Amino acid sequence: MLTHPRSQSGFSLIELALGLVIVATLMSALLVPLATQIDQRRTTETDRLLEQAREAVLGFAVGRGRLPCPATATSNGQESFSDAATGVCTTHRGFLPAVTLGLSPVDGAGFQTDAFGGDINRFRYAVSEAIKPSTGNRLYTVNNGIRGTDATIQIATSGTGNLRVCSLESDQPNTCNGTGNVTLANDNVVAVIFSVGKTASIRNPSIAEAENTDTALPANADNRVFVSQPYNERAGFEFDDQLIWISTNVLISRLASAGQL
Repeated sequence: MLTHPRSQSGFSLIELALGLVIVATLMSALLVPLATQIDQRRTTETDRLLEQAREAVLGFAVGRGRLPCPATATSNGQESFSDAATGVCTTHRGFLPAVTLGLSPVDGAGFQTDAFGGDINRFRYAVSEAIKPSTGNRLYTVNNGIRGTDATIQIATSGTGNLRVCSLESDQPNTCNGTGNVTLANDNVVAVIFSVGKTASIRNPSIAEAENTDTALPANADNRVFVSQPYNERAGFEFDDQLIWISTNVLISRLASAGQL
C-alpha cells in the first residue's frame, strides 16, 4: 500500500536548529570541566617539577658546598657569574639554572618551564645574598662557599640578604610591610623557586604577581620580597603563581646529614 506523501513526517528547520542549540549547550557544559581538569593536572605537574627543582638545588649544595647562582636570560640555562674566578653571581634574582642542575626537559635555550609551557613560563629562581664568607663582598664562592665553621654562622643567623615570603606585596625590599601582610617566612629563606602560572601570557600580572618578578614598584636589585597566595581569579587581584622555597634550617639539616657541616 502506497503512503500518501502528505502523511510522511520529518524534522523542520526550526526543530533542527533547536537540536543544534541543545547539542552545543551540552558540549560546552562538558568542555568547561574538561578544561578545568587539564589545568588542575598541569598545576599538579608544576608542583612536582618545583619539588624536583628544590631537591636538585639542595643536591647541588651538598655536592658543591654552595648554592647555584641564578641563570640569566642569555646564559642558556647555566648559572651566571659576574666573576667566575671568585664565584660572584651576576644577580640574586633570575631563572632556574636547569642545565647546571642537570634537570630535564629543557627548552631550546636551556631553560625548564612549568607544565603550562612557553618562554614566559620558565622557572624563576632567587638566592639569598647572606650566605657568604664573613670577609669580602662575594655572594657565593667556588672555593669557599657555605661549607665550614664560618659558613655555619652565616646561614644559621638571619641577615639582610636573606629572602622574605609574604602574603601580600610590599613597598619595602626587606620586610612584609603593609596592613594585613602576613610574614610566611622571614629572615630564614635562602632560595625561592617559582612558576608564573597559566595566565602569565594572557594578561598583565597583578601587583602581588609583579612582586615576584620584581616588576612591582619600587622595583630594584635589592628587592628580596616574594609573595605566596592561594589561587585567586578576582579581577585586579589575580594570583596563580606557584612558589616553593628553602629555609636555612632545611639547608643546614641537609648539609649536616651529608657531613658538610
